[in-house]
Amino acid sequence: MSPSLLAAPLLDPTTINRIVDALVEQGWFADSEVLDPGLCQQLYAEICHLADHDGLEAAGIGRGTHHHLRKDIRGDAIHWLDRESQAQRIYLASMAELQESLNQALFLGLFEYEAHFAHYPPGAFYQRHLDSFRGRANRVISTVGYLNPDWPADGGGEMVIYHPEATDQEVARVVPQAGTFACFLSETIPHEVLPTRRPRTSIAGWFRRNASLGGVLDPAN
Repeated sequence: MSPSLLAAPLLDPTTINRIVDALVEQGWFADSEVLDPGLCQQLYAEICHLADHDGLEAAGIGRGTHHHLRKDIRGDAIHWLDRESQAQRIYLASMAELQESLNQALFLGLFEYEAHFAHYPPGAFYQRHLDSFRGRANRVISTVGYLNPDWPADGGGEMVIYHPEATDQEVARVVPQAGTFACFLSETIPHEVLPTRRPRTSIAGWFRRNASLGGVLDPAN
């Protein structure tokens, strides 16, 4: 890890304020050149190493006993972040800063953050969906940090964000270029990943409330 990366600032206050304002005004935020380029490079190298050495597992839908593999719905492979590298720790520290700011500004009561690498091979996609069922409210705000350098115009793999009420109305397409960061309300913002034409890498994450039941904490995964 280079000394310049160790000294790099995390999400700056101006960006955090823009994120807060966008979540209040429209329920989502997306912009390029948010994440540190050196950090993205390190994380990209890490997920590529995992992909090359069978360190990823097929992603499913649902949780717990309702978890199923459905390649017709989503085709990515994942690896949960566990702070095993310095790059992961830096990324998670930036999300902790964002969590604190969101709680202070919006009184959301966010309890923890979970995240995983996501690797989409060519042809893979993720159909339109919500990240949390209405009323469950364990996942409150979703995040996506993109890692691919020099994403081509014809690479596909964009994340499409839809209007929360007119769910057929597309409001944004997010190109999966390194440094781009997006976040949105998990319960209300439908989104999908279009078929990718080249390997696509990102970090998907969720700020969660404690959805405990009978005094037992809802586990992160």
